[in-house]
Amino acid sequence: MIGRRAGIAVTALALAATAAGCGQTISGTAYPAGGSQSVNTNFDKLLRECEVVEQEKIGEAVGDATYVSGSFNGAVCMWDVEDAPGGNAMVTLNWYEIGSLNNEKATNDKLGYTTGNITVQGRRSLETRRPNDPDSCGVTASAADTGVVGWWINYRAGSAHPDPCAAAKKLVELTLNLAR
Repeated sequence: MIGRRAGIAVTALALAATAAGCGQTISGTAYPAGGSQSVNTNFDKLLRECEVVEQEKIGEAVGDATYVSGSFNGAVCMWDVEDAPGGNAMVTLNWYEIGSLNNEKATNDKLGYTTGNITVQGRRSLETRRPNDPDSCGVTASAADTGVVGWWINYRAGSAHPDPCAAAKKLVELTLNLAR
């Protein structure tokens, strides 16, 4: 008997919630999951930003690495770089279509990073370092069309390696050259 009363109470609450809704009528045609009439579902170029610099060039910039492997494609692109004379590294590309250098600088400041102005391909750019982390560096520049593009190099801690900022700057240069 208690179960039946609980069921009636739940039904009554559901009806009251429906009646107290936002009062709008929704009209239109429902499509099955994944279907529509006007949306392009051909995503073959969705992650082409990850291919803006060839893996071989990434390996060269990081220190003549012999093994570069993409490890993540999504909002950012990542590569594991191994067998470089300077040690193994993680390389990250970010490309924000609506980003700005001022926003990047403000975000870096909030994170407590050290950010300085540099020039890449004649453009004002940012060189960013994390506090007490000589093994990593990022360089961000205005993209060729809109937004910002940035590369981060994270060498494995404790290994002797080249300056990560030089590698990040080289990758930004390659990206800007290819994007023209």
